[in-house]
Amino acid sequence: MLRSARKRLSLPTSAILACVLVGPTSTAQVPLTAELVVAGLLEPLFVAAPPGDTARLFIAEQHDVGVARIRVLDLASSTVSPTDYLTLSPVAGGGEQGLLGIAFDPDFASNGFVYVYYTDGSGDVILERYRAQAPYLTSPTVDPASAHQIVGFVQPSDFHTGGWMAFGDDGYLYVARGDGDQSDAAQMITGPLLGKILRIDVHGDDFPADAARNYAIPPSNPFVGTTGEDEIYHYGLRNPWRNSFDRETGQLYIADVGDSAFEEISVARSGQGGQNFGWRCMEGNTCTGATGCACDSPAFIDPIATYGHSGGVCAIVGGYVYRGSALCGWQGRYFFGDFCNGQIQWLRYQGSPNPPVTDVTALLDPPGPAAIDNPSSFGEDANGELYICDRNGELFKLVPAGVGTDCNLNGTNDTCDIQSGTSTDVNSNAIPDECEYSVTPFCFGNGTALPCPCGNAGAAGNGCAHSLGPNGANLAGSGIPSISVDTFVLRGTGMPNGSALFFQGTTQLNGGAGSLLGDGLRCAGGAIRRLGTKMNVNGFSQYPATGDVPISIQGGLTGGPQTRTYQVWYRNAATFCTPSTFNLTNGVQVLWTH
Repeated sequence: MLRSARKRLSLPTSAILACVLVGPTSTAQVPLTAELVVAGLLEPLFVAAPPGDTARLFIAEQHDVGVARIRVLDLASSTVSPTDYLTLSPVAGGGEQGLLGIAFDPDFASNGFVYVYYTDGSGDVILERYRAQAPYLTSPTVDPASAHQIVGFVQPSDFHTGGWMAFGDDGYLYVARGDGDQSDAAQMITGPLLGKILRIDVHGDDFPADAARNYAIPPSNPFVGTTGEDEIYHYGLRNPWRNSFDRETGQLYIADVGDSAFEEISVARSGQGGQNFGWRCMEGNTCTGATGCACDSPAFIDPIATYGHSGGVCAIVGGYVYRGSALCGWQGRYFFGDFCNGQIQWLRYQGSPNPPVTDVTALLDPPGPAAIDNPSSFGEDANGELYICDRNGELFKLVPAGVGTDCNLNGTNDTCDIQSGTSTDVNSNAIPDECEYSVTPFCFGNGTALPCPCGNAGAAGNGCAHSLGPNGANLAGSGIPSISVDTFVLRGTGMPNGSALFFQGTTQLNGGAGSLLGDGLRCAGGAIRRLGTKMNVNGFSQYPATGDVPISIQGGLTGGPQTRTYQVWYRNAATFCTPSTFNLTNGVQVLWTH
C-alpha cells in the first residue's frame, strides 16, 4: 500500500542511522508497552479526534469494494459504533487508493467541519468537506448532504498518492501529495501539484468562478507573487506518508517513503516555507544521479534521519512527537514505524542531525496473541495520547507498562510525580522528597538512658510506665512529613484517658537521653511549640485530627529539609506514684522534606 510493488527491495544497502537496542531507564521514563484497543476493523489507515472531543476517536477505514468509512470509537468502552460516521462511495479500491486522510477543523466545536482526502471511482483525488450533525462534539454522524468539494487533483497513478492532512497553528490546512510515480514532478514548482506539501485556507475562496477550487491562498505562501504554484509550501518529496506537527514547537515532521535504498525523516521549522527536500535528486543523503540534478545542492534540506532497507524494512510510517501526559518521561520523543516489518522506533530531535534512534518494537509487543504486524499510521487523541493503526484490522494504544518505581505508593511512577509537580525533588536524585524522610523514636525510658521515676520503666520503645499502662506510653508517626505535601500524623497510645498535649521541639534534649520531669522523661528540647491538646479515649489520641491545621503549618515549618522532635505530655494525678502530675511518651525525631 505504501510503496510501489515495482521497487527492487533486494538491493544491498546499509543503515545510516544506528539503532540503539535498549529500553528506557526506569528513572527517566515510565515503562512502555502497547495494548489492543479494538480489532475487527477493515484496513484502518488513520485515526484523529476533533479538538475538545476527549471521549471519542475517529477511524478511517481505507476501502471495501468501492466504499470507505469513518467509524467512531468510544474511548471509555473501547467499542466502535455500529453507525458509520461517514460513508464515501464510490472510491477506488487498490493499493494506495481509498480514504487516505481525515482532518477536523480547529473550530470544529462551533462549525462541525470535517475534511476527507480520498480517491474517487476514477482514481483521482478529492479533498472534500462535510459538516457533522449537531451537536457537533457528540453527534454520531455527519450530514451526507453537506458534501462540499474543496479541490480535486488528477492522480496520474495509483502509486504515491499521499493523503495526510492536518491544520497548523496558523489555521491553514496542510496537505501532502505524493509524486504520483512521476518523480520529475517533485522538483517542479510550476505544473502538477505532485511531490509537495500544500498549504491552503479552507475558510476562504480566491476562485469564485471555479466550482472545483473552493479555497484561498495564504498570502505568506512562498511562491505567492513569484514563479511557482501558489498552493506549494514545501516540495521535493516522493510520497510523504504520515506527517505531523509537534504540538509544542509547531515543527512539521515529514516521513518520506524512499525508493530503492533509504527511508527518511525531515523536519520543517514552523513558519518557514519553500523548503526543497531533494527528491528526485537525492534519496536520503545519497545522490540518485538523475539527469538535470545538482548533487548535494545547498538548496536541498537534508533529512534529520534515514535508515536503509536491511532487515526487511521498506516503507516508513511517520508518527508523532509525544506530548501527552500518561507516558511521563517520553515527552519530546518522535515515534515512527515501518510498514513492511512492523518495526517501531523513536528519536528525539533537538536541532542536530542524526539523533540516536531507539528500537522499541519488543517493548510495544502487546500482551496476548495480538501483534503489530503492518503499522499503517500513528494517530493522536484529543489529549495527545498515541495510537498505532495496523492495516490488518487492529488499533493499538501506547500505555504505561505498569507503574514502575513508586516509592510513595500513590499508583503513579515516581518520575511522573516529580515531572508533574505532585512530588518535589530538591536534591535532584529522581527520588520524591517524601520518600526520603525519616521518623525515628528515641528516649524510651526503659532504663537504657535515664531511669524512669518510681521504677516505672516502660517496655522497649515506650515512655515511662504509669499505673494504668505498665508498658508505658508510645508515640509514633505515619504519613508523609513533607512541607509542601503534609499528610503526617502523630499517634499516641497507652495513655490514661484525659487531656494530652502534643508539642514540637527543635532538638533532642540531653542528646536524646531526656531529662527527669515528674513521672517521666522530657526528651524534646530546644525551641518548643505547642501543637494542640487532644483528649485520650481508650488510651489513644492523635494530632492532627480531622479539621486540624497540618503539623507543618502549626509547627512553623518553611523552606528546605529540617529536623523536629515531638512528644506528648499527659497527666493523671490520682494514679501517678508521686505528687507530680507530669508524664510523657517517648520522643519522635522527624526529618521533614521540602
